[in-house]
Amino acid sequence: MKAIRYRTYGPPEVLQLEDADMPAVGADDVLIRVRAASVNPLDWHNMRGKPYFARLQMGLTRPRHTALGADLAGVVESVGRDVTAFRPGDEVYGGCGLDLVPGTTGLAEYACLRQDGMLCRMPAGLTFEQAAAVPVAALTALQVLRDKGRIRRGHRVLINGASGGVGTFAVQIAKAMGAEVTGVCSTGNTELVRSIGADHVVDYTKEDYTRAGKRYDVVFDLVANRGLLANRRVLAPTGVFVEGAPSKGQWVGPVLGIVKVMMMPRMAFFLSHTSADDLAVMSGFIESGKVTPVIDRTYSLDEAAEAVRYLERGRARGKVVVTV
Repeated sequence: MKAIRYRTYGPPEVLQLEDADMPAVGADDVLIRVRAASVNPLDWHNMRGKPYFARLQMGLTRPRHTALGADLAGVVESVGRDVTAFRPGDEVYGGCGLDLVPGTTGLAEYACLRQDGMLCRMPAGLTFEQAAAVPVAALTALQVLRDKGRIRRGHRVLINGASGGVGTFAVQIAKAMGAEVTGVCSTGNTELVRSIGADHVVDYTKEDYTRAGKRYDVVFDLVANRGLLANRRVLAPTGVFVEGAPSKGQWVGPVLGIVKVMMMPRMAFFLSHTSADDLAVMSGFIESGKVTPVIDRTYSLDEAAEAVRYLERGRARGKVVVTV
């Protein structure tokens, strides 16, 4: 099969389309013919091996795992002898590196997932490209708003970075949960953010939301372009601030940034976790029409390096998808 691999850390040029062995299918595994995958910030961080402290786990001088792609959608090709939840021909979506069988990821013609991993049947009416855009980004938004923000109907929620991959899901999920949503984005993205349900849109090139005198029950910051003290000013008395973007820096800066957030009252840093149950929740939102994946651009598998390069610029409107 064809798959994207990288043998050294560096810019997108290190990503190569190579011939790779087919994944071995164990008794509890599901072999998927990948039809689409999406790229996430995790991919370019792994590709570059940054921040550097992460290489203690990823490999000091070269990557220990040479495949990329945490999200995928496709068709079940075959199943292991103990698999009962899926059968060949099922259209499925899911992924995430911890659930994929070692050595396989979404940026390949085939991938192998455990049946008890993050794998669900695709929501009705969704294309493979739309389905591949969902897992990591949507679950991050869902878990932040529900578990950290504990939003309820009528809560005022601000999403800073509302036009990005996670942000477009966060706006829609918050609305689906009954919140009054304010989205912060650049001038060129205001209409997009409004079209997906934001009640109010702030153009950060013209207005600083931390100085507008408004208070929010939940602030979900995906770009970290305002200081922590500034963000505290906009919190309601029982409000919660959640940062989903690491602080800048290639060495210990991101770690220090996380520590600073966690030391301040009513502030938290968040990383999502894999959950088939939560992916099923997202399927429900999608099938009810409350959430629709937003896709900026699609690339072919042999253009995966361009897809990662575009995402790395930080200007994507919604998700960047690779068709296989």
